[in-house]
Amino acid sequence: MSVYDKLTELSISLPPVAIPAAAYVPFVQTGNLVFLSGHIAKKDGKPWVGQLGKTMSTEEGKAAARAIAIDLMGTLHAAVGDLNRVTRIVKLMSLVNSTGEFTEQHLVTNGASELIGEVFGAKGAHARSAFGVAQIPMGACVEIELIAELA
Repeated sequence: MSVYDKLTELSISLPPVAIPAAAYVPFVQTGNLVFLSGHIAKKDGKPWVGQLGKTMSTEEGKAAARAIAIDLMGTLHAAVGDLNRVTRIVKLMSLVNSTGEFTEQHLVTNGASELIGEVFGAKGAHARSAFGVAQIPMGACVEIELIAELA
């Protein structure tokens, strides 16, 4: 099954590339690797603001991470032209806006990892880091970046 067939099956429409909020580009390709800049969680087109362990639950954070995965796939599609060219999702790095006591950053990040795995199958199995941070730009609850390998 193609990546696009799987997205259709899941009723997912890929969004256009977001306009960078600062001095960076949304993606860079070098050789057969594509590096996507961090994408913040958005809800209704605005930053999804919150802090895990204070104003948000783990399940809400997981939903935010899933939403980011959809945005990342939209950017990856714009970067490579055809998601079926992806031979491997190499790595995700997740930053979770959380209190010092919150310890479920890995579970929040599963929202993105699980969707990437569902869409890309075995090619979606990736290395990952999940960090708790004191703040994310615009007060967003989660930010995730992605590295992919192309055929």
